[in-house]
Amino acid sequence: MPKITTFLTYDNQAEEAMNFYLSVFKNSRRLDKMDSSVDSTVRKGKVLTVSFELDGQRFVGLNGGPHFKFTEAVSFFIRCDNQEEIDYYWSKLTADGGAESQCGWLKDKFGLSWQVVPAQFAELIKNPKGMEAMMKMKKLNIAELERANKS
Repeated sequence: MPKITTFLTYDNQAEEAMNFYLSVFKNSRRLDKMDSSVDSTVRKGKVLTVSFELDGQRFVGLNGGPHFKFTEAVSFFIRCDNQEEIDYYWSKLTADGGAESQCGWLKDKFGLSWQVVPAQFAELIKNPKGMEAMMKMKKLNIAELERANKS
């Protein structure tokens, strides 16, 4: 087990979220599930935590009740090899109640923030014109960013 694991607290949708992420990220797997042994944030016998791996990154999802909410202060960065991959993650993660934001950012239906970017992202925004083009986009478009860098 790695020394550091990302821990995500949901109201009561940890297992639903895990199943959603496993359907989005191809190189992923379910690791474990623990039911509550006592009445706590969830009733005894109901799912308390789930653990899973997305592309080699381990996560634990906790059904912690409605007190904790996701904010943009913590987010996940998805580095994509091409526009097709950007389009894939963008459509999957904004589906069913997710929301687009600016500069490649989005929130999924659970409120978790993601930035979906091309692998060459840093190079494409080093140039002020590339940065300006990126600032006007929601979903990033590699061809438009490359054009902006050439102008």
